[in-house]
Amino acid sequence: MSTTNTTRADLTVDAGATSLLRFATAGSVDDGKSTLVGRLLHDSKSVLADQLEAVEHASRKRGQEAPDLALLTDGLRAEREQGITIDVAYRYFATPRRRFILADTPGHVQYTRNMVTGASTAELAVVLVDARNGVVEQTRRHAAVAALLRVPHVVLAVNKMDLVDYQESVFAAIAEEFTAYAGSLGVPEITAIPISALAGDNVVSPSAHMDWYGGPTVLEHLETVPVVADPSDDPARFPVQYVIRPQTAEHPDYRGYAGQIASGVLRVGDAVTVLPSGRTSTVEGIDALGQSVDVAWAPQSVTLRLADDIDVSRGDLIAPAAAAPSVTQEVEATVCHVADRPLAVGQRVLLKHTTRTVKAIVKEIPSRLTLDDLSQHPAPGELVANDIGRIVVRTAAPLALDAYANSRRTGSFLLIDPSDGTTLTAGMAGTAFTEATADPAPEGATDDEGWDF
Repeated sequence: MSTTNTTRADLTVDAGATSLLRFATAGSVDDGKSTLVGRLLHDSKSVLADQLEAVEHASRKRGQEAPDLALLTDGLRAEREQGITIDVAYRYFATPRRRFILADTPGHVQYTRNMVTGASTAELAVVLVDARNGVVEQTRRHAAVAALLRVPHVVLAVNKMDLVDYQESVFAAIAEEFTAYAGSLGVPEITAIPISALAGDNVVSPSAHMDWYGGPTVLEHLETVPVVADPSDDPARFPVQYVIRPQTAEHPDYRGYAGQIASGVLRVGDAVTVLPSGRTSTVEGIDALGQSVDVAWAPQSVTLRLADDIDVSRGDLIAPAAAAPSVTQEVEATVCHVADRPLAVGQRVLLKHTTRTVKAIVKEIPSRLTLDDLSQHPAPGELVANDIGRIVVRTAAPLALDAYANSRRTGSFLLIDPSDGTTLTAGMAGTAFTEATADPAPEGATDDEGWDF
C-alpha cells in the first residue's frame, strides 16, 4: 500500500466551491420562513421545472395569481391546508460557491422541539422577524435555543420590510433589540439583514428599495460566512464504531478500529488513551479509503491500528493521552425534552453518547428554564414536550463526556425509552449559556442490577 504524507497546511479546508454549510431557519408563525426558503431556492435556480409547475398549479387552486413559494417546503398536507410549517423540512441545494443543507423549522411554540432537531447540527441559524411586530416571545425562544445549541452564526432576517415602507428606523430598532438579547445569551456572531421574502428584496439580489443598507444579501452571507476551521485546534476524539478482525490468510493478525473522527487530528505515532478503560497505546497505523496514511482529521472515517493488543470494543473512545476527557457516571446537562410522554425523576432510560449506549436513571431535575425571561423554575419534578431544563443522570457504566461548549459532537447525548426505543430527550453536557464548568470527577464502578446506580 502507498503512504500519503499530509502537512498541517493541508488540514485547513478553504471555504470555497466544495464547502458545505448546514443552516436552519426559525421564527414565529407567519414570519415568512417557508417563503424565504422558497425564494432562496427559486432565485438561485435550484427548483426543477416540474416542482415549480406543481407549486404554480397548487397556488392557482387556492386562488393565488402568483406562485406561493412557501409550498416548495411545506410538503405535508396539513401544512398546506393550514399555511404553517409543522415538521422540519430539509432541502439540499447548491450554488457555484457552496453546497447547502437547509432545515426549515416550525414556528409554533408546541414545535420548539423541532427547532432543536433542525439546529442541532447547524453551523448557522436564520431567525426571521416580522418587521411589523418586531422581536416577540417566540423570537426570544428561538434565540435561546440557538444559544443553547452553540450555533456559531445567527442571521436576523427582518422580513416584510415592504409592509413598513422599507423604513431604516424600523429595521435598526429591531436589530438593536435582538442583538442585545442574543448577545446576552452568548451568541458569538449576529448579522442583521432587512429583507422582503415575498418581493425578493435582499434575499438573492440586492434591494432597489433599501439603498440605506450596504450589507450582504442573505445568499451572499450564506455563501461567504466562514464555517470551516482548522481541525487541529480541537483535541482528537475517535468513537469506535466497529472492530475489524478479518483473520484471513492475507491478514491473519489484522486488528483495526473503524469509526468517524469526531474532532481533531490523529497521527501515526500519537500516544492515545482508550476510554473508559484508561488503557494506553500508540497509533501504529491509519487506514483511509484503502490506503495507509500518516494523518487523518475530522470528519474523516478511518480505521486505526494500535501498537498494543488491548481490549477495545464498540462504544470506546480513543483520545490523545495528554488531552483525554474526564470519565464520569454522574452526567449534569441541559436538555430539551422532545417526546410527548414526560421525563420524570427516577425514570429508567438508555443514554446514547456517540457510539456507546448505557443504562441510566434520572436522579434529579433541578430546574426548568422559562425561555421568556430565562428564569429558572426550581424542582419541576418532570419535563414535558418542548421543555428545556437541567437534569442529573446516573449511568450504569462510565462515559467519556466532553462539555457541550467544548464539543457539540462529544458533548451531546440522547435519552431513549428502553421499552420501545423512542427518543425522549436531547442533552447537552455542561452549563447553559455560559462557559462550561469542569467535568465531574471520575466515579468508581457500581453494580447496575436493578438500575439503582
